[in-house]
Amino acid sequence: MRVFIDALSFEAILGILPHERRNPQPVTVDISFEYDFNGKDFVDYAAVAKEVEKCMKAGRFELIEEALSALFHTLHENFPQITHLQLKICKPAILPNCRVCVEDFADFL
Repeated sequence: MRVFIDALSFEAILGILPHERRNPQPVTVDISFEYDFNGKDFVDYAAVAKEVEKCMKAGRFELIEEALSALFHTLHENFPQITHLQLKICKPAILPNCRVCVEDFADFL
């Protein structure tokens, strides 16, 4: 089973520039994950989205890459049923003419 959570949006401290350390900025996260659905045990996608936002806001990360690493760790720890996880974090307002994103994936087999 593959679940998609697209364009999860919130504000968080993310970046190395002085204004990025002071002021939360818009962030979007795309999440897809796989798990073996057996008919009764499931992964609550609302809980996954809530955990992503909580981790991002608490982490106050300097680099998107650091945020990705923390998200992989926390999601694997809190949702051990997940076998494959793909994350993309975007900063849509950091540059005037584009969105900046970093994406990675992990297999937890």
